[in-house]
Amino acid sequence: MPQDTQTGLAAQQNDPTFANIWQELKWRGLVHVSTDEAELEKLLAGDPITYYCGFDPTAPSLHLGNLVQLLTMRRLQLAGHRPLALVGGSTGLVGDPRPTAERTMNTKETVAEWVGYLQGQVQRFLSFDGDNAARMVNNLDWTAPMSAIDFLREIGKHFRVGTMIKKEIVASRLNSDDGISYAEFSYQVLQGMDYLELYRAYGCVLETGGSDQWGNLTSGTELIRKVEGKSVHALGTPLITNSDGTKFGKSEGNAIWLDAAMTSPYAMYQFWLNTADADVVSRLKVFTFLGRREIEELERATQEAPHKREAQRTLAYEVTSLIHGTEATDKVIAASAALFGQGELADLDEATLQAATAELPSATVGADALGIVDLLVASGLAKSNSEARRTVGDGGAYVNNRKVTDVDAVIGSEELLHGKWLLLRRGKRTLATVAVQ
Repeated sequence: MPQDTQTGLAAQQNDPTFANIWQELKWRGLVHVSTDEAELEKLLAGDPITYYCGFDPTAPSLHLGNLVQLLTMRRLQLAGHRPLALVGGSTGLVGDPRPTAERTMNTKETVAEWVGYLQGQVQRFLSFDGDNAARMVNNLDWTAPMSAIDFLREIGKHFRVGTMIKKEIVASRLNSDDGISYAEFSYQVLQGMDYLELYRAYGCVLETGGSDQWGNLTSGTELIRKVEGKSVHALGTPLITNSDGTKFGKSEGNAIWLDAAMTSPYAMYQFWLNTADADVVSRLKVFTFLGRREIEELERATQEAPHKREAQRTLAYEVTSLIHGTEATDKVIAASAALFGQGELADLDEATLQAATAELPSATVGADALGIVDLLVASGLAKSNSEARRTVGDGGAYVNNRKVTDVDAVIGSEELLHGKWLLLRRGKRTLATVAVQ
């Protein structure tokens, strides 16, 4: 990921129109389930507290589901509270139970490598300076030295199997054909121990996470109650879904990752730009730091002039900038304009150009096949030589946004973008790329 996202932290702020951060979280739709709501609101409106959220290295990058938690953590930090960001070097070795089937266990070396990747990503969304500076913690630090006997005696004895199997995720797996392994069944014990350790070491009194993690979240609150005799809190944010019922956070069936190498800034921007009108306001609330008045204005704009997609363009810019920085986002916008003749293709760097054209039809030709007719046919923009000639004759053929009107035109090597590509366009909107060998 780009390194410049950290510079945007100073510009973030919570909405001062709300009485406290709890009220803002509720307005943004970030409270799905929690421990005692009145007590939690009072706690968050008082002196700074320490809270934590955990991220397991089950992949080399975080994704949009994790972004909900990162931004929730940031909102709490902006309200003066102290975040602990836990990247699970030990829980990542076991794997949080999924609703469908057992996770594939990764090697210890792979998990350790991914811990480093995730820590780097988390650091870009929190401030590690000031009176309420964030801390990075790794649960491998306190689980690795513990023997199995100590784990069972000191932690395991406080958990009741009857309670554990009633947890929703465990119950669903127990009723499946594959069942659940003892390793994944024990995950909630490990997460409960994390909360206990952070309570003892840092005075942590709140854990946040997705509502699908509620069973794991409450395993920690219950453990602390039994061992320490103290009441602590948990907050579960809602699972984000689209208004049509489809799963949020995927494009073409693939997860949207925060790592630019796995999901390019261009693909990230386009994902948010394609948000449905019915979803865009809720996305602005959850994924941006825009205030209530700004979001309400964008909501009115969507209702009055939906074709302008002002809310979607604002959402795409804000979130892509949060993840990849404003410089990368500005390049994405320039690339989008340049594809359709509203900017200079030659000004785009190679990575941005590749990302912007990744989903277009493409073909590879030799350096001796750069006639306009051959190029249109090779790229699939014309089905035959005669159709290609008609396209040129009708003024509908473009190479790198330059109209080509001569059916016998041959494209010179000096026009190749970054020495190897051509962007072809038929009419106003139909695009393809050609790589020249």
